[in-house]
Amino acid sequence: MTVRIPSAADLDPIECASRDELQALQLQRLQQTLRHAYENVPHYRNSFDTAGVHPDDCRQLSDLARFPFTKKQDLRDNYPFGLFAVPREKVARIHASSGTTGKPTVVGYTARDIDTWADLVARSIRAAGGRAGDIIHIAYGYGLFTGGLGAHYGAERAGCTVIPMSGGQTEKQVQLIRDFQPDIIMVTPSYMLNIVDEFVRQGLDPAASSLKVGIFGAEPWTNAMRRDIEQRAGIDAVDIYGLSEVMGPGVASECVESKDGPVIWEDHFYPEIIDPITGEVLPDGSEGELVFTSLSKEALPIIRYRTRDLTRLLPPTSRSMRRMDKITGRSDDMLIIRGVNMFPTQIEELILKFPELSPHYLIEVTRQGNLDHVAVTIELKDEATYLGADAREQLARRLQQQVKTHVGITLKALLVEPRVIERPTGKARHVIDHRPRIERVDTLTSAA
Repeated sequence: MTVRIPSAADLDPIECASRDELQALQLQRLQQTLRHAYENVPHYRNSFDTAGVHPDDCRQLSDLARFPFTKKQDLRDNYPFGLFAVPREKVARIHASSGTTGKPTVVGYTARDIDTWADLVARSIRAAGGRAGDIIHIAYGYGLFTGGLGAHYGAERAGCTVIPMSGGQTEKQVQLIRDFQPDIIMVTPSYMLNIVDEFVRQGLDPAASSLKVGIFGAEPWTNAMRRDIEQRAGIDAVDIYGLSEVMGPGVASECVESKDGPVIWEDHFYPEIIDPITGEVLPDGSEGELVFTSLSKEALPIIRYRTRDLTRLLPPTSRSMRRMDKITGRSDDMLIIRGVNMFPTQIEELILKFPELSPHYLIEVTRQGNLDHVAVTIELKDEATYLGADAREQLARRLQQQVKTHVGITLKALLVEPRVIERPTGKARHVIDHRPRIERVDTLTSAA
């Protein structure tokens, strides 16, 4: 395994800028973004007015703390296009993710937004050691999910040859890797391990493949998983971070020479860490909830978006911009299953559409081998206990299909008799996550 360290000529000038230069650019772009949102998005005008702040009140970066947060519910409340800051006909592309109400969370991009997105994913690929002319095998899902197309446009912008494989068909993934000889793969880390297992199943050595770098995101993963992938596949494994509401993949990305946490591309996204209870901004190095404000988006400027991801901000190392630590958890009850965001309430809403099923259920998440698995146990209503084994199995399959269609994950449903699931004395516990907790990145420098 040879580390492919980018040269200074490969970097954008801002990646090497002084802190003063970077902060001057951030303030200029932040002021423009606040004004753009206030003047063109009724939601932001109302929320700013209610909070008693105006874009002109932002005279330094710390003034951003005076402005109200944006939450995922705000996107749902303004479904589908209510948060767009440009006329709909100026929106070049729409992406969406599932929501707890059955309505997706919608995000839009102007042509310039897509250019910016491609530039930042290209920057992320270069940070990972990618070079113009490399072949990149993309196994993220394509469609409304931002992963596939985000990676695709960025790889093309980086001057690479793209294999738009998408997810699934693991045997074919291996075949194309063998036949097309890609240098880089972009995929979820858990599915990469599945691909590695398929190499072994076919009697092949995964470390002997052409792959040199893996750029992994869309789900939390541990340093132990990184070591396993690197050892078995013979590649450098780096972390890429993003979320649709802020842009998609490429909000932050790790540098292959340090592998010490994703560098946040601070010229386009301003990060904060807050106390998830009080909303108070915390100093760098403190663990709390990650908040992002976009600095250059046209179609969907996002102001102080609460990601619910728990992490901390770390000082610069390989680039002039701050890094983020591994995500250690969530400040809400969202689960990430094979790259798909899922809330227990989504499952509950589908359960309650079946008259035979009660609202008493328990979701269990496990990691079997390299992949996450979800099982849900649901009690039948008293009046449905007459159902025989075949009828129960058919009902379970119908629920599984509904979850696959509306949530995007595969789970196993088990129907049980009433009062089998333990009743809590306080708040109901609907989820047991048996997966190992994400470990913290070993930082090379202190936060001081």
